[in-house]
Amino acid sequence: MHDSQENELRLVDFYGRVARKLRISVLDKCNFRCNFCMPETPEWIPNEKILSFEEISRLVRIFAGFGVDRVRLSGGEPLIRKDIEKLISQLTEVEGIHRIGITTNGFFLEEKASNLKSAGLQSVTVSLHSLKPERFSFVTQVNSHAKVLKGIRRAKEVGFENVKINAVIIRGYNDDEILDFAGMAYHEGFNMRFIEYMPFDGKKQWGINKVVSGEEILSRIRDRYQIVPLEREPGSTAINYKFVNGGGEFGIITSITRPFCSDCDRIRLTADGKIVPCLFDQHEYDVAGLLRNGATDREIAEFLKRTVKLKAPGVESLLKASAELKHVRPMYRTGG
Repeated sequence: MHDSQENELRLVDFYGRVARKLRISVLDKCNFRCNFCMPETPEWIPNEKILSFEEISRLVRIFAGFGVDRVRLSGGEPLIRKDIEKLISQLTEVEGIHRIGITTNGFFLEEKASNLKSAGLQSVTVSLHSLKPERFSFVTQVNSHAKVLKGIRRAKEVGFENVKINAVIIRGYNDDEILDFAGMAYHEGFNMRFIEYMPFDGKKQWGINKVVSGEEILSRIRDRYQIVPLEREPGSTAINYKFVNGGGEFGIITSITRPFCSDCDRIRLTADGKIVPCLFDQHEYDVAGLLRNGATDREIAEFLKRTVKLKAPGVESLLKASAELKHVRPMYRTGG
């Protein structure tokens, strides 16, 4: 098959990157109010504009026809969405989808982990930005630190293929906990992810002075543990490592200091049906209107091809041009 023919069957952008992963926000609402995510007064999407499970499943089938084979559900907080297990079951039946994961704050995970796994969910990522209960409660405005930890450990007990913990590292907030997080991975066998602070906070408090670089994070961990790098999977957001003598792994997502835009293979779908090809670009493309106004699958597929083609080069190009990074949108509107 010629390259041009193969590209007709894939979602390829102007820079030759092929979309293989779809991240879906199932709703924007959240039961936490983390100060680096939520604005003081969030503007929620009206319920009638939120995509139904049937609409999401239809879009996933169309994406799968282009070779997209991994789906990650997020929010807001996806486990707030009523009967989320039904959506997961529907997505497991889509031909071509090989992996379904979810990113959650972990609040409902202890109760829901078993049912989520039975529905077909394969991996769970929990956002946990502090291991200090008082600090956690101050930031989230919810006194649930112990509950979230129980949820994480329950997820491991029920046997998900992968249980990851995400921590956004912010200077002056939780950079004193890097070794604590690493220790949790080392001693308990979790897969830890350290994420550089990005300009997607609700209160627009981001500044480059608050970014703790991946290089600094790695240096601190190396001072205590023997580690070896793992081979990077194409399109991966993280540079991954394993402990020489421990059971866990960790990765560092260097979104600001060492971006991975050149082989980015992710596309995002917002809860109200907007395609977001690049997180660092303000452009969004409304597919909900097509879904709700009688468009055929073929018409929607052509729309997806056109919008993915327009995917921006990413933050890497902005940094190379010495452009100032500015707030784009709060993360709760697009999902992680």
